[in-house]
Amino acid sequence: MGLGYRRELHDGILAHRDGIGWLEIVTDQFLNDPDNPLLETLRESFVLVAHGLEMSIGSRAPLDEEYLAAVAAVADAVDAPWVSDHLCFTREEGVALHNLTPVFRTPEHAELVAARVRAVEERLGRPFLVENISYYVDPPSEMTEPEFLTAVMERSGCGMLLDLNNVTVNAANHGFDPYAYLDALPLERVGQIHLAGNTPEGVLLAGPTGMETDRHDGPVGEDVFALLAYVADRVDLPAVMIERDQNFPEDFGEIADELRRTREVLAASGGAR
Repeated sequence: MGLGYRRELHDGILAHRDGIGWLEIVTDQFLNDPDNPLLETLRESFVLVAHGLEMSIGSRAPLDEEYLAAVAAVADAVDAPWVSDHLCFTREEGVALHNLTPVFRTPEHAELVAARVRAVEERLGRPFLVENISYYVDPPSEMTEPEFLTAVMERSGCGMLLDLNNVTVNAANHGFDPYAYLDALPLERVGQIHLAGNTPEGVLLAGPTGMETDRHDGPVGEDVFALLAYVADRVDLPAVMIERDQNFPEDFGEIADELRRTREVLAASGGAR
């Protein structure tokens, strides 16, 4: 069981270190300072995993070698067992989008992304996991999202960071069955899981056309815990963590309770190892 490191949770994390197995750091916060003393302090108590935002692995442009070198420096500094980023693009032709943008899902693009993933893994010298994103526009594509994710993983040999909150948000917004979505994935390739929740205020548009937004700003939802149990019934899960990005509770006990609840779900499902 792990937790996404956020500075707002720092004191609570250290006070509850016995109940947290590892931490996920946001790589991009340390690209210019991989030797930050904070990372060394955290390494004294936790395994650190590096999770990035701007690899833009789904782009058609050449890999940003400068960015990749900076990510590698952070991963090396914390001896990360793996590195992850989102299967999307965040920039194209020199334009920064400041958004995790979905790709056009075609067999040709899956092959291109897989080649980029292989190059990233070779440069990092450690496994690279691709994460499913939440999205509000689903461009017409030749492949479903599970088909595209599967193709990228099979052609590159990489693993997956499965964000179950993103699955629930997309299922609600685009009208698909989240369990069928999971059934269509090679779950044996899941190397890490994100759990999160959204406050009721997370609505993009009001009325019948309203869309749920992915905010990661609330307790883990019951629908997310149900999906976790479903996955854990089918495969062993090496690493599961809770991700809270905003609206942090004043009492860290709320986070600690979620960690305990997650362990209970995994134990009941027989999927923990």
